[in-house]
Amino acid sequence: MNLKICFLFLILSVSVLRAQEIENGFQSQVWVADMGNGNYQNPILHSDYSDPDVIRVNEDYYMTASSFNCIPGLPILHSKDMINWSIINYALQKQPPFEVYDQPQHGNGVWAPCIRFHNNEFYIYYPDPDYGIYMVKTKDPKQAWSAPVIVKEGKGLIDPSPLWDEDGKVYLTYAFAGSRAGIKSILALCTLNAEGTLANNDDVILFDGHPNDTTVEGPKFYKRNGYYYIFAPAGGVATGWQLVLRSKNVYGPYEKKVVLEQGNSKINGPHQGAWVQTQKGEDWFFHFQDKGAYGRIVHLQPIIWKNDWPIIGTDTNGNGIGEPVSIFKKPNIGKSFPTQTPTESDEFSEPKLGLQWQWHANPKVSWGFPSTLGYYTLFCQTKPKNSTNLFDIGNLLLQKIPAEKATITTKITFNARADEEQTGLLVMGLDYSYLKMKKLGNNYWLSQVTCLSADKKGIEKESQSIALQSNTCYLRVQIAAGGQCHFYYSEDNQKFLPIGTAFSAKEGKWIGAKIGFLALRNETTNDAGNVVIDWFRVTK
Repeated sequence: MNLKICFLFLILSVSVLRAQEIENGFQSQVWVADMGNGNYQNPILHSDYSDPDVIRVNEDYYMTASSFNCIPGLPILHSKDMINWSIINYALQKQPPFEVYDQPQHGNGVWAPCIRFHNNEFYIYYPDPDYGIYMVKTKDPKQAWSAPVIVKEGKGLIDPSPLWDEDGKVYLTYAFAGSRAGIKSILALCTLNAEGTLANNDDVILFDGHPNDTTVEGPKFYKRNGYYYIFAPAGGVATGWQLVLRSKNVYGPYEKKVVLEQGNSKINGPHQGAWVQTQKGEDWFFHFQDKGAYGRIVHLQPIIWKNDWPIIGTDTNGNGIGEPVSIFKKPNIGKSFPTQTPTESDEFSEPKLGLQWQWHANPKVSWGFPSTLGYYTLFCQTKPKNSTNLFDIGNLLLQKIPAEKATITTKITFNARADEEQTGLLVMGLDYSYLKMKKLGNNYWLSQVTCLSADKKGIEKESQSIALQSNTCYLRVQIAAGGQCHFYYSEDNQKFLPIGTAFSAKEGKWIGAKIGFLALRNETTNDAGNVVIDWFRVTK
């Protein structure tokens, strides 16, 4: 009886702590943008929230981002001050066409989305470059979003942004992916029906970026002081700049101005994002920086307006073009809010998977299960036929790397049913490396597996295996500057021993490297082994 009471007390304590964490907000040990002195440091999110778009609705700020083939997709983040963020939902629980995205489709899927609030509803327009432009909506961003509706079919149509005008007309700007459409560096405009669910066949070119603004894309459509504005990046992901176009007529002609560039700063390719105005009338711009293995991390820049042109960041050399700030005074929103960051660590104490986790394809119910007992169970899935490495695997349970430097430690128990079943702690990208735990006979073994050029059918190489004393093990990866990874293991969570060799993390297809778990087997039987993940902790 006493044991039952103790067990119930433990469960209640974990639930209370979890509720307090949700109420008070998670705070990362490895990256916090809020400096606690009235200033913030960039990036505000040192994680791969690519192509960020942000809106303010009353006193709340909402962000979404590209998710490509990672599911759930279209993350929804929330903030009260634009500095402290939490992830609250996903707008896309399963990606259509289902028969396509039930398998990994690296680099495809959800490209740059646009979130808007109109007539008391939240809308997200997002492109799938192979199928067209979709729309999802909801009245409450924390609840379920509608099923995707295809608004405009077409291969190579990307980066949509709607505008509801004062006269009731609805417009949609978009760009082109040269890899699919055969044209690029063009911004176009069409009208939508009043509901915003269907595009009309009345497309016109608004801006041609040749020859000086090649790879112009990612338009965001706004209206201010009688001008129509299009904020659009140009020059490429890693090396580009931010344009703003303006016109008194929605169809143009549009003037252009470069409003943000790297200049003498260390922030490369500062562009593609969102203009937001605070409750107090301040103007700010969200954008990303391509940081290789870490993905496209999110920065926030102040905006000032001169002659109805925005200058983003600070104009340090007086040329009328802003450059990114590293440290700046926090936005004035009239109040102060607690420090908060998107959740990373996971004790798996809730009967649902944490929002930090994504799969590499539409998940199946048999891939894994949460519980109320403080762990997550991941079941070994059969490797696809003709697969050469993990690039073809959908049931990879992964999350974004949250900082330039971090230590990730996890406790797992592997309940293998057959020889050659395997699990482990994985750093995944175009190159990848993981600690592989496998069963052979009555013993469990640990090794490091590394694969280079996984997207080009690279072959895995495995280190010498180490015999383990039991099926429970503590696995660790330390990530240093530049994405340098070193792996360790322990059987008592006290003494950690190095294993394998150093590995340089590499980005995935349009995404940053990710970290998490795999569970695989070679053959299909009527019962699979599983790995019980007790906890996953991100520390300095």
